[in-house]
Amino acid sequence: MTQNNPGYVWNGWGWAPASSSTATTPATVTGSRLAVSSVGGIPDVPANISFPTEEHRILEFWKEIDAFHTSLKMSKGRKEFTFYDGPPFATGLPHYGHLLAGTIKDTVTRYAHQTGHHVERRFGWDCHGLPVEHEIDKKLGIRTPEDVMKIGIKQYNAECRAIVMKFSSEWETTVTRIGRWIDFKNDYKTLNTSFMESVWWVFKQLFEKGQIYRGFSVSLSLLSLSSPLTPEQIMPYSTACTTPMSNFEANQNYKDVIDPSVVVSFPLTSDPNVSLLAWTSTPWTLPSNLAVCVNPNYEYIKIKDGETGAIWILMASRLEMLYKDPKKASYTVLEKMPGSALKGMEYEPLYDYFIERKGKGSFIVMADTYVTDDSGTGIVHCAPAFGEDDYRVCINHKVVTGEDVPCPVDASGIFTAVVRDYVGQYVKDADKPIQKDLKTRGRLIRQSQFSHSYPFCWRSDTPLIYKAVPSWFVRVTNIKSQLLANNATTLWVPEFVKEKRFANWLENARDWNISRNRYWGTPIPLWISDDKEEIIAIGSVAELEELTGVKGIKDLHRDSIDHLTIPSRKGKGVLRRTTEVLDCWFESGSMPFAQQHYPFENADRFKNVFPADFIAEGLDQTRGWFYTLLVLSTHLMDKAPWKNLIVNGLVLAADGKKMSKSKKNYPDPSLILESYGADVLRLYLINSPVVRAEPLRFDEKGVKSLISAVFLPWYNSYRFFFAQLALLKKEHNYDFKYDPNAKFDNVMDQWILASTQSLIQFVRAEMAAYRLYTVVPRLLALIDTLTNWYIRFNRKRLKGDNGVEDAAKALQTLFEVLFTLSKMMAPFTPFITETMYQNLKTCIPETKDDTRSVHFLMFPEVKTEYFNADIERAVSRMQSVIELGRYIREKRGLALKTPLRELIVINKDPLFQSDVHSLESYIMEELNLKTVTTTADEAAYGVRYELKPDFKALGQRLGKDLNKVKKALTSLSPAQVAEYVSSNKLTVEGVALGEGDLEVVRQFGTSAKSDSKYEAKSSGQVLVILDLAEDLELVQEGLARELVNRVQRLRKKAGLQPVDDVVYYYTMTKDPNGKLAQAMKAQSEYLSKNLKQEVL
Repeated sequence: MTQNNPGYVWNGWGWAPASSSTATTPATVTGSRLAVSSVGGIPDVPANISFPTEEHRILEFWKEIDAFHTSLKMSKGRKEFTFYDGPPFATGLPHYGHLLAGTIKDTVTRYAHQTGHHVERRFGWDCHGLPVEHEIDKKLGIRTPEDVMKIGIKQYNAECRAIVMKFSSEWETTVTRIGRWIDFKNDYKTLNTSFMESVWWVFKQLFEKGQIYRGFSVSLSLLSLSSPLTPEQIMPYSTACTTPMSNFEANQNYKDVIDPSVVVSFPLTSDPNVSLLAWTSTPWTLPSNLAVCVNPNYEYIKIKDGETGAIWILMASRLEMLYKDPKKASYTVLEKMPGSALKGMEYEPLYDYFIERKGKGSFIVMADTYVTDDSGTGIVHCAPAFGEDDYRVCINHKVVTGEDVPCPVDASGIFTAVVRDYVGQYVKDADKPIQKDLKTRGRLIRQSQFSHSYPFCWRSDTPLIYKAVPSWFVRVTNIKSQLLANNATTLWVPEFVKEKRFANWLENARDWNISRNRYWGTPIPLWISDDKEEIIAIGSVAELEELTGVKGIKDLHRDSIDHLTIPSRKGKGVLRRTTEVLDCWFESGSMPFAQQHYPFENADRFKNVFPADFIAEGLDQTRGWFYTLLVLSTHLMDKAPWKNLIVNGLVLAADGKKMSKSKKNYPDPSLILESYGADVLRLYLINSPVVRAEPLRFDEKGVKSLISAVFLPWYNSYRFFFAQLALLKKEHNYDFKYDPNAKFDNVMDQWILASTQSLIQFVRAEMAAYRLYTVVPRLLALIDTLTNWYIRFNRKRLKGDNGVEDAAKALQTLFEVLFTLSKMMAPFTPFITETMYQNLKTCIPETKDDTRSVHFLMFPEVKTEYFNADIERAVSRMQSVIELGRYIREKRGLALKTPLRELIVINKDPLFQSDVHSLESYIMEELNLKTVTTTADEAAYGVRYELKPDFKALGQRLGKDLNKVKKALTSLSPAQVAEYVSSNKLTVEGVALGEGDLEVVRQFGTSAKSDSKYEAKSSGQVLVILDLAEDLELVQEGLARELVNRVQRLRKKAGLQPVDDVVYYYTMTKDPNGKLAQAMKAQSEYLSKNLKQEVL
């Protein structure tokens, strides 16, 4: 291996200046871990490790060799693998959701690099929009647009610009600490002029295609762009942020709230003694009432209330709004009529604020089928400025026109002077005074409260209202089929999110409100004449300079361009820019183009990097970034902007609730990173249900448990390897070098190598399908297989007990697996694999390649010559037998140190018997047995069969007959049971049962060869019987094993290495009946062999 950095070398455990590096370094304590020594150039890996401390050393090493950018230079010219990074806001600190998404992105892009691709990874920043403005509003005490005008847009935007990157350094620190390799120097920011210019280009493309329009209801016929602009659309509106929201933003933050529920009377003009009863949950909209609406197809009734004598009209099926129990209530039905009969009736308005409209089409009964019979009174009060259906129906009935919608509420949700009784009040605050006033005037018939789900502003966390606001829209409904078709060409993991959640969202997609009445954002590039007849869309800085005559434009924010005018081409004076800015989701949806400054630069490159090979974000982005990306790319390119997409679920607090800073219901991510390490946190996150778009309850205990379950066993396997190299060097002067072409004849070597190659093949196939949730468990299973099976079963070979040649073969095998694991796990746990690799590479012959980092190496290719299905099958069967034997020992409280006489393995398959017989030496050693017997003779050991119903399979099919079958199965004859076992067919109580309907259970009974000294356990097709009888010779062997175990524990406690010579002494303090002394004498040869010397 070549160093490729003469000033910086690996000293066996850490990187140090070349001048201070020596073959042997004295052991010293540094921080929480030992700096190590080496023996004859063999790294001396310490017994204890602080993973976080070691990760900081690796970070320094990566920084020293500029590892990330070096890897990019090395991969230049390879096939591009394109990755888009969704831009976060830097106005807040990264949380577990960011760390999760970042880990997924880093894992996939590292893997792509390791499989021969060039992967540009640019970090992105979302710099505009409400998250930034809301912080400034709080800082400066801004509540209304007038407050902004007082300080000026220039100053306001300067304040916004100043905090945009407030936490950028913390982001870079955390992202780097988690081990993610991404380019912060070559990042993209949505506030950069180059980015904004491309966003303008996207907008103009849509405008010229007729896909941009302004503010008319989607239910009306669409106007052409040459028509005069109509002023309003009823939109979700944030009074705190004084701007409309898109429909998908309104869906992001629903909360359960308690609102008023009131029934109000509207006396008929033709007969004031008869009143229409309308229901509402928004009393603040009643001052703006212009009409009521009924369903023309439902039945309505006129009743006389028995208590008050009042006469009311409401839907026949909605009497419960007036009476708790309509059957017992006192009222008289005077008349029945269809809703259509009420259409056109006039009524007396609640207030006189818009009295001039009376007799001119307002204050009438309308009819529309949107009125339902499951709530309210069946008569809906309509305020067209504050309800989408209200607006639509009022337009259809000519109560209002598109340019004539009374809206007595300002941008901050405050009543204007038109509503003189409540002027200056916030609308929601006016609910109570309005109810009080109506009650005083006798117009409030019923008053209560109810709980329901209501949308809140995702940024300010205040209730949204629906309000008539001039807005700009991108057409979406006209491309639904294209959206669905383009989405169908992409791969989603998991697929159900694509097929259900996202597809349903697309099916119901509505036109997208892209304008915000705000300041800090990309200005909408439309210049419009005063009469709104002439509109020019600007798509570049050059075009703006040409049409305005102003040169040297460097910034496109409002404060830099709002004053610029364009001379009219139609003699209409000058055109001025519309005041709105673009929704920041429009910017993030434009990022495939804007991050490349397309089409102004990188036109050829863009063709190679669009669409992206891979993107990943959380489940909430199905209605956010994923959606806006698809809409804009479908409009512009008629294709999806990604090929493969991973959706992660939400990370919740341990109690299942949303993580909350105020509640402090989750541990600080930085504390977790510094307590357990980034690798541990990464593995915890990506080996959880959250990578299948399911929620994860974050549990610190779960993070901690991975250290003992995975990382320490893995680390100890790696440490054991070097300890054995040192031992063989000392005892046999053996120098190990890795031979990638070595041949192996030992069955356990062949098995672990075959298993490793099968795993490489599996990982490549599953990663190609982006199924991280299947890959990680299998990788962890190999670590478990290596530590708990291969090393455990081959410890003596690895120590040289069978000779140097056999030890060398075993060490080649162990190295092959450790080295392969380091390369396979590198994308998932980049730190520990780097640590291990730096020592492992000392065993690898030098090459001309730059191999300074494990992340410079390619992912392992499958070595097909190691495949051996027969051995994998045989060892799998051996493992099944051993696990059954372990179960019996644990059940009977017999430790493995207690030798037992015999294990009987019963299976009728000759191949199964042969497989077990070929590996019986391993079974005997692992279960501490004298003999393993394989047989097909079930009768000799009293084996009998029972049949049990598969309740899941039979439950739905048999229904109540299942109990009859269940009872009959208990009295079957041996012949009937044998019939099903052999043919998988049986008729019981007239019910035909086939394969899969019954579970065959083998029981161990009594016979000449089976008494109480035996214990049995079965699984699948194998039954094992363990002879538990005590034997003196076996007991002595067990005591000798325990003595060796105690000595080894003392060596470990003393910090001794396998190469350290010691002298053993013992004093017998207590030995009832002399059992221990007799055992030591009888087992002296065993003790000398395993302790390497006599025990004095």
